Amino acid sequence: MLDLAILGLLQESPMHGYELRKELATKLGAIRAAISYGTLYPTLRRLQAAGWITEAGEAAAGAEEVPPLTTRRGRVVYKITAEGKERFAELLAQAGPETYDDAGFGVHFAFFARTDRATRLRILEGRRRKVEERREGLRDVLARATERLDAYTLELQRHGLDACEREVRWLEELIANERSGRAPEAGPSASPPVEDSPPPPGSTTGSTTNLPERP
Repeated sequence: MLDLAILGLLQESPMHGYELRKELATKLGAIRAAISYGTLYPTLRRLQAAGWITEAGEAAAGAEEVPPLTTRRGRVVYKITAEGKERFAELLAQAGPETYDDAGFGVHFAFFARTDRATRLRILEGRRRKVEERREGLRDVLARATERLDAYTLELQRHGLDACEREVRWLEELIANERSGRAPEAGPSASPPVEDSPPPPGSTTGSTTNLPERP
């Protein structure tokens, strides 16, 4: 998934390593893009060896966005090649199970504006099934194991269920918009961005249904 994110960013503009890392955090959210330089630079070297990106020179010595103690490797500017653009298009068109998981869905969703409508729908519907399965698993745990769970573990499970139910509602709204040809609404009242769609046990809250009463 990091390949897709890097190629997508470089298709927008050539960048050096430090800028890429910063843009990954901006594009994908700080939690999803907690990428170390130890992960980023080996990936850049691999993409370069594959012919998908190339070096376009070095950032100016006085460039404000490059930390003064950054090594030469951090100052190299990378740009996408024609082969890299083809590879990006291939990755963007994928809609298999790997795109339904938390990380895969987040990266693909970040580039939905460049993804065709049919692929967007397949990914959204697959993600909804994935989250619904997670939700039913949490409901089952709460129904069967309430008496065996301590108060904090029980609260964590409830929190995860809240998050799943909230994400299912969000996904259903997105799917309805896609089917009717509408884009998501923008602004503070819009549905939550993808980085707010939490992995289990969840990091957001919402309403719960059919839950055992709290002791």
